[in-house]
Amino acid sequence: MKAPKTFEEGMSRLEDILAKMQSEETTLADSVKLYAEAAGLVEYCSRTLGKVSLQIDEIDGRLAAAEKAQNGLDVERDVEEQT
Repeated sequence: MKAPKTFEEGMSRLEDILAKMQSEETTLADSVKLYAEAAGLVEYCSRTLGKVSLQIDEIDGRLAAAEKAQNGLDVERDVEEQT
């Protein structure tokens, strides 16, 4: 099995494999081969989702830090205006 180029390509191939495995025309031997390919694709897609999840966490962390910094500036301005 060659690795998919994208997550979407991997998912599409998984859908194709599922359809083939559900076919009554697919032999047991072919089903085992398809299952092995699907297992590799599931691993690839899971790793890809894990990487994306980390990227989203990093973005959320930067946004939270920026918001906290902005809120701190707003509080300082309010204090300065009151004095």
